Amino acid sequence: MLWNVNQKTETSAGTVAWGSAGEGPPLVLAHGWPWSSFSWHRMILPLSRAYTVYWYDMPGFGRSAKDPEQATGLDVQGLIFKEMLTYWGLESPSVFAHDFGGAVSLRAHLLHDVAYNDLVLMNVVAVSPWGSEFFDHVSRHIDAFTPLPPHIHAAIVAAYIRGALVNEIDEHELHELVSPWLTPEGQASFYKQFAAADERFTDEFADRLNAIACPVSVIWGEKDPWIPIARGHQLAGAIGVQLHPLEGAGHMPQLETPRPLLDLITSLSDTLPELEGN
Repeated sequence: MLWNVNQKTETSAGTVAWGSAGEGPPLVLAHGWPWSSFSWHRMILPLSRAYTVYWYDMPGFGRSAKDPEQATGLDVQGLIFKEMLTYWGLESPSVFAHDFGGAVSLRAHLLHDVAYNDLVLMNVVAVSPWGSEFFDHVSRHIDAFTPLPPHIHAAIVAAYIRGALVNEIDEHELHELVSPWLTPEGQASFYKQFAAADERFTDEFADRLNAIACPVSVIWGEKDPWIPIARGHQLAGAIGVQLHPLEGAGHMPQLETPRPLLDLITSLSDTLPELEGN
């Protein structure tokens, strides 16, 4: 496994942990909520055979800073995405985005003039309304959830993450996804993300989706229990492209069905060589 976040850089939203691997044209992986860059770990080795792959934990997530005072809404994350590309010296990378990484990368492109070579949007938060029933419930009752005892909080986080999946992942993967949220600062940041959620952050670029200035692929786990595939069709229609469903996948194709996902990405690219599995 090539995934690590042993590099650090300072951004306007605090310290960001990141990693990179491979040789070739640049590719940036954008994770979502409540994930971290670890969510891409199965994809990094095969992708690194065709790209120089970059990934990072967004501020407030994973192993990046979780300062109680820092802002971590999607408006901030779009700016940090631009800062990270500038830090890495990437002028027009490929971008693969998942979940609210879609909103982050779209904000950077459509509102902050960040250029991409091409963009893959997978089970993304990009059109309103967004969020599961639990997401909506917690957003309306933040004060009741934030002070929960640690063992109850841990059970909620694990159940919430499992709720995104329709296929089993191994216990190590579940641990890596859950553990960043179990420290005191992680618990505070977990509920802070619910409070920061605001559909205006996607509404602000909704009328520009048909103006994306690079090739776009929309991929969706057809059984996504969080963001139904109908929302994916809505997004693809607004962009003006076809949606590509992934049979048997839930909200996390990169962990649930990595091989079919790699095959699909390869089939959609005119230049990408066939990618070998892990």
